[in-house]
Amino acid sequence: MDHHTLAAISITGTSLDLLGSVYLAYDLLGGQHGPLRLLTRAVTYSVVFGLGYGLGLGVFFALVAGAATGITVAIELNRVARGLDPYPLYWEAFFSAIRGIAFGLGMSHLLGMRYGAIFAILITLGQTTAYFFGVRPSIDYSTSRKPRFTRRQFRAMVMRILGFIVATLICSALVHHVDHPWAFAIRGGLVIGIATGVGTIINPFIEYYADHLPTQRLGAFGIVLILCGFLLQSLQYWVSLLDIRLT
Repeated sequence: MDHHTLAAISITGTSLDLLGSVYLAYDLLGGQHGPLRLLTRAVTYSVVFGLGYGLGLGVFFALVAGAATGITVAIELNRVARGLDPYPLYWEAFFSAIRGIAFGLGMSHLLGMRYGAIFAILITLGQTTAYFFGVRPSIDYSTSRKPRFTRRQFRAMVMRILGFIVATLICSALVHHVDHPWAFAIRGGLVIGIATGVGTIINPFIEYYADHLPTQRLGAFGIVLILCGFLLQSLQYWVSLLDIRLT
């Protein structure tokens, strides 16, 4: 196990403890009209995207890119849920840069700093261009207990897959040290596309329950987060106790 990965897991555990405490303090934070609706979205989307990214691109990529994607998407959707127009393009470019940097950090961990830096720039430019043409997380926004997947959302998913593949191939051509660039590009593109697609399909369900979860369930969710945080934090001690070698 890599010691950077272990550190990231421990930090994640501490963060989950903090989030769990916030959920337990639901009433103190203003109840239904407080910040927990945004927090619920951010946590849920981070988990959904993180799990999807992790299956194909590793734990570190999942933690960094999943959190950045989940938080920025939650901020955008929370605004639309309040009946407001999407953010201006300069804010959307800022969100794109946050996700681009996170994706770049994930790629740096896999393929080096130069690869990650180029990838971050390309992803930021690509997402900002997509926003300019109306492709954003809030496309065909709705809240319901049923999943949905519209044609525009499907086209947006395909664009993300192709964009990731093109960005990866450009980075591979410039850096010149990636083994099997086509295989890696297609794998990464499918991982990003499938994770995005799943998030889009269950988006109405997440949005509905972000605004309708009863206080008792929020408290129970907070307890679960604290327990998960404790387990992740304790991993570093289990590694030491079991004499697992770190690289």
